Amino acid sequence: MAAPLTWRVARLAERRVETPTAQTLVLEVPGWPGHLPGQHVDVRLTAPDGYQAARSYSLAGPAEGERISLTVQTVPDGEVSPYLTEVWASGDPVEVRGPVGGWFVWRTDETAPVLLVAGGSGVVPLMAMVRARRAAGSRAPFRLVYSVRTPDDVIYADELRRRARDDQGLDVAYVYTRAAPEGWRGEPHRIGLADVNTHGWPPDLEPLCYVCGPTGFVETVADLLVGLGHPTRRIRTERFGPTG
Repeated sequence: MAAPLTWRVARLAERRVETPTAQTLVLEVPGWPGHLPGQHVDVRLTAPDGYQAARSYSLAGPAEGERISLTVQTVPDGEVSPYLTEVWASGDPVEVRGPVGGWFVWRTDETAPVLLVAGGSGVVPLMAMVRARRAAGSRAPFRLVYSVRTPDDVIYADELRRRARDDQGLDVAYVYTRAAPEGWRGEPHRIGLADVNTHGWPPDLEPLCYVCGPTGFVETVADLLVGLGHPTRRIRTERFGPTG
């Protein structure tokens, strides 16, 4: 039986702005046991009156010693994310528990092709896999299909541009749903069969498929993958509720 997860006190070490509504927060977590790409943590806040609120956030990359990274999308009127992105100051404590999850993970000894399909902030655990692949020197071929509303909503935009150029075996494609960049071929649209078929892997290569994003997005993409012939055992999904 696995040991129960314990709450650890974490403190903010660094903050990076990713988009107008998303930030990467680097936490110092004494005693952090390490984690796999795709896992997440629970973050708990405690108010002076004792009221507690907790939310789950995907880990954004491999641990650096006792430092972990979370990329948090601010949810208007949320109980936790506005505090983390707007109030939390360097050195202030929060509690974290994890790592959590064992199905939606990618292990660096895998050699099969990998298809990553992200909707909005669902790119976070998939980026952890991209980063872990590079750090481990893996040659597993990766393809990322990233659906966003507009170019300004692309989380990790500069890093993805650099990795698509420098990380051999990594391809990155975008789907824009509301506004596309100047010179983009085609019109903004929701992700569809042509996107997954064109930018994904054929099922006969038996890729591992990871899909993360809002519930409706994940269900749509999973259905498209099954329709294209990918076996359900090779499709792993992680979803979150709509944010408006």
